[in-house]
Amino acid sequence: MGTFEDLVAEGDAVPLEGWDFSWFDGRATEERPPWGYASQIASRLAAVSSALDLQTGGGEVTASAPVKPPLLAATESWPPNARVAARNLPEASVVQAPDEGPLPFHDEMFELVISRHPVVTPWAEIARVLKPGGTCFSQQIGEGTNRGLTEFMMGPQPVGDARATERARAEAEAAGLEVLQLESVALRVAFFDVGAVVHFLRKVLWTVPGFTVEKYRDRLLDMHEHIQEHGEFACTSTRFLIEARKPWRPTVRSQVGTKAGPGCAAGARIRTHRTSGADAPGGP
Repeated sequence: MGTFEDLVAEGDAVPLEGWDFSWFDGRATEERPPWGYASQIASRLAAVSSALDLQTGGGEVTASAPVKPPLLAATESWPPNARVAARNLPEASVVQAPDEGPLPFHDEMFELVISRHPVVTPWAEIARVLKPGGTCFSQQIGEGTNRGLTEFMMGPQPVGDARATERARAEAEAAGLEVLQLESVALRVAFFDVGAVVHFLRKVLWTVPGFTVEKYRDRLLDMHEHIQEHGEFACTSTRFLIEARKPWRPTVRSQVGTKAGPGCAAGARIRTHRTSGADAPGGP
């Protein structure tokens, strides 16, 4: 184990391009969700003729699928990641586009829209580009993720609902989609050295907004001492899986705002899990 200064300098020097978390092997772990997002994506990509990967990062998850549809597109807002995605997905049209939309695609163009850990989810745009009967399948960062790490660095923070599962369901349905599946899981995260904390905070920007080593050096020293004493810094993340389908016919709204027709909230499956399979934080 290196000194505090050595570890911090190492974590501060790791390149940020792409969405590959293999650097954390042996230095941090996060339990994996039970649904196996990457394997589900592989089977779904093999079953459609057109798909869109939103906010693909470096395209790593989609690239791991052995069979890809003839029409494959991906979006990414950060130029360095977009370049990595173009290398990882040579068979796809990779487009630099804002996370919140609008999406640079025609109406009803894709059978499948996928997105792993989107910054925001532009549900109205997803509904627009989906073919009737098409689905959106997304693994998302849930409410309260790594709150223990955020508050260790920043102190107590207000609790919001921006990443709540019920909000995701409401926004998907407001866009006219039928929520077919909604599952959430609590996951144990552990960091084994302060260098891993530094790299994580640089890479996962929303954990501590505006993070820099110099700004948070005192708290990083406290983190280093905590890990030396306890062997790790542990916190909890949440993930949720949402699947939503564009109806074959438009959803009909009554005069009082209730929804007629198939699907909607009554048809959604909502489950909460805890799980135990571990890997580097941020993986599939």
